[in-house]
Amino acid sequence: MKINWDSNVCQHAGVCVNTLPNVYKVEDGNFVIDTSAATEEELQLSIKQCPSGALTCSSED
Repeated sequence: MKINWDSNVCQHAGVCVNTLPNVYKVEDGNFVIDTSAATEEELQLSIKQCPSGALTCSSED
């Protein structure tokens, strides 16, 4: 699973970072998503909880 983040849509509410801090983090000023740090179910739930819809997922080929 690949998670996409749209910086133009993001409201910076912090729901993702507060919910799964090992997955969503800011490193050296860049937003980083480490999908290996959570289960697919946890990732799907975090995407659904994003208030702006800035997080979406796609399958990795």
